[in-house]
Amino acid sequence: MTLGHTADVGRAAAEALATLVPDVADFPEPGIVFKDITPLLADPAGLRAVVDALAEVGRRDGEVVVDKVVGMEARGFILAAPVALALGVGFVPVRKAGKLPRETHAVSYALEYGEATLELHRDAIAPGERVLLVDDVLATGGTVAATRDLVAACGGTATAVAVLMELSFLPGRAAVGDLPVHALTTV
Repeated sequence: MTLGHTADVGRAAAEALATLVPDVADFPEPGIVFKDITPLLADPAGLRAVVDALAEVGRRDGEVVVDKVVGMEARGFILAAPVALALGVGFVPVRKAGKLPRETHAVSYALEYGEATLELHRDAIAPGERVLLVDDVLATGGTVAATRDLVAACGGTATAVAVLMELSFLPGRAAVGDLPVHALTTV
């Protein structure tokens, strides 16, 4: 992969995000501005652009450097599965508690008002596997931090997180510590 190609992929993704992700005021509650990715998902060229850009995070000098791609429920699934296909590696879902049918690792974490629990099948990631975490938004960082802990519980190593957008007014990067964050856009 050439540097020029990587820059072209990034430009195409940035353009898709700018034109295909509208703001929705007061959703899901008053005062919130929701970034609606459904028009992006419905546009094949836009979706391809962001998948290609997210997949670049799993490569170094054109070579794939991850063994698995993990997507967090639910919009992370939509993005992580095609990123895994683009990289030629497996996709692993991280789900809300009680949604996976076999033995799991579980991590609970604080939300603004309450707590959430995420789970990962115990055998989803083999010891030593390198894992790229993919989600739509990095906000407070709690979901990413919990997912990194789940990967570690399996014996894997989270190498980076790739997201469509980072909300710069929230402490997401601080919550994930030294895990490299790659956001296609920052708002």
